Amino acid sequence: MQETKRCGGIYDKRMSSGFQIKPKTAIQKNKTSSSPSSSSLDLAIKPQPRPSDKLNPQTIDPFGDHSKAPSAFSAIYSKGGIPCRLVHGSVKHKLQWECLPETLPFDPLLITLAEGLRETKHPYTFVSKEGFKELLLVEDATEKAIPLLPRLIPVLKAALAHSNGEVFERGLNALIQLSAIVGPALNDQLKHLLTSISKRLMDKNFKEQITVALQKLEQYGGKESVGIIKSKIPTYCSISS
Repeated sequence: MQETKRCGGIYDKRMSSGFQIKPKTAIQKNKTSSSPSSSSLDLAIKPQPRPSDKLNPQTIDPFGDHSKAPSAFSAIYSKGGIPCRLVHGSVKHKLQWECLPETLPFDPLLITLAEGLRETKHPYTFVSKEGFKELLLVEDATEKAIPLLPRLIPVLKAALAHSNGEVFERGLNALIQLSAIVGPALNDQLKHLLTSISKRLMDKNFKEQITVALQKLEQYGGKESVGIIKSKIPTYCSISS
């Protein structure tokens, strides 16, 4: 199979050779009726499940073959469906885009990058986080992002509700970046995110970050956002008070 890469995806082309693989002929069955069948032998040697197996599920072999990607983002990235790649630098990493971000459609790329915020493995963590941020920096990002808010919010909510603290931080930073771009347009969806944020507020490791994030949400969302934030987090102190 020959692959031809294009911006935003991979397209496959079948080789037009005349070579074909002929299917194997069926193996003749043993005519001797006294010999046991292969299926009966399989049943005889197949180990039966133990009651303890339910209590001790099989764990993932870290050295095994992980041909199946663990998430939609990693699967798309592995197949070349994300039009950017990680470039390792001597000081810090950066993204290299196959096309100018300004030319890329936000739907579904921005949503796919947001889904990648829940990744916990390198390079998916960096690519999704940095790609989401850089895509929102294009000139017409506001017009492109606002129509996607109903689909973006559930994805960001999943990141904010994740048990992994680093995933929560990436979700929180992405929410701030989105708020800076769409402004008050986020207010109608904001209440769906604040519940997950408030649950982390009592954690001293995130309290300062959350406070700063709420202030940014108020700054970009305007006066209307204050009432929405206070409805979910009554202890919040407005930056205008």
